[in-house]
Amino acid sequence: MHELGIVMHVAKTLDETAEEYHITKIGSVTLEVGEVSGIITDYFCDCWDYFKKRHPVLAESQLKIEIMPAVTYCEDCRQTYETVKYGKICPYCGSEHTYLLEGNQCTIKEIEAETEE
Repeated sequence: MHELGIVMHVAKTLDETAEEYHITKIGSVTLEVGEVSGIITDYFCDCWDYFKKRHPVLAESQLKIEIMPAVTYCEDCRQTYETVKYGKICPYCGSEHTYLLEGNQCTIKEIEAETEE
């Protein structure tokens, strides 16, 4: 279960951000998670709920997850296509000379927070 490791990394990043910007409370965190990232979002949310109790600034935060579609690029015909639907083989020309453009990421998109007054 690599979800816990990712949650720990996100929490550390949020702690550092909170310190830098004098944030006292984070209300919500929106993550962009690629559909082929390997992250099981249910596990991720469970890990978040467990881990946020150990970080005061995150204690009352809500996790929002946006699933980002996976897109593959074909080097032969220069087309892009849906990775999950078609896999490694290009649906336009049948080539296997393809690579993933996006869809395996996990990034912090937005933080809703309160700062010191």
